[in-house]
Amino acid sequence: MENLFRILQTALPVLAALALGVLCRKLNFLTRDGVDTLKKVVVNLTLPAVVFAAFATAEYSLQTIAIPVLVFLLCCLGLVLGRLLARLLRLPGRVTPYLAAGFEAGMLGYALFALLFPQASSAKFAILDLGQTLFVFTLYKALLSGGKETKSLWKDIVNTPILWGTFAGLLVGATGLFAWMVQNGSAAVVTSLTDFLSAPTGMMILLAVGYDLDFGQIRWRETARFVVLRLAAMAILFAVLLLVNRTLLHGIIFEGAALLLFILPPPYVLPIFADEPSQRAQISSALSALTVVTLLFFAVMTVAM
Repeated sequence: MENLFRILQTALPVLAALALGVLCRKLNFLTRDGVDTLKKVVVNLTLPAVVFAAFATAEYSLQTIAIPVLVFLLCCLGLVLGRLLARLLRLPGRVTPYLAAGFEAGMLGYALFALLFPQASSAKFAILDLGQTLFVFTLYKALLSGGKETKSLWKDIVNTPILWGTFAGLLVGATGLFAWMVQNGSAAVVTSLTDFLSAPTGMMILLAVGYDLDFGQIRWRETARFVVLRLAAMAILFAVLLLVNRTLLHGIIFEGAALLLFILPPPYVLPIFADEPSQRAQISSALSALTVVTLLFFAVMTVAM
């Protein structure tokens, strides 16, 4: 019975938030514009606070630097695997191989990590996310746009609050400034502020995800091969990460956080880069199906852990 309560403690908030999102769509409690506004609040206000706090309180060493570098390289390997698997599975579309690289950590990962590992520091997930974030905002978007939107790419980097929160947190944490603030007591003020700003993040994210989940719009038969491509690539990449972590990095990566990262869907911006409406619909359907798969894996992890 105690184990059941622990499982419900982790899984029930996710299910309730998703269900409320679905209910809001069906009863028109929220409009599409309203949900998009919620996402903007998360991306521009609450999530940067989460990321800042994670990096400000992280422990840094020379080995720590290797973690985002490894994730960045694994994302590059994911692109190669994506091309190979797309040919093997005979999947059409220029952007299809990009399903095998990048993770929707911002709009899903942090919320699930906080519920799955409530006692763990979010820095364990954030340091992994740093590598894929740098990948997505540089190589990933540059290749997707065909190198035609370099100015727009730099503009996105400069105008992205999550990146500013990341770099500010890195500066405060890696320089030892936050440790100094802990000693003189001023860190409590900063922590109180970031905790207050970040508190509604998980609920708003999962509410928006639930609103977007429309099982009737997912083309399950057509989408199955896209899901196989993603899962096969993630299984290979996660196996490589485990091998490197246990042999070369001496286990410094929190493997629970890594597993959560690798079950996440690809970045939700991917359909924007599709060349044709039919391809955009395919990729959107694949992302919806992969979000469902993520939630199923999350449920399994909840029971297992």
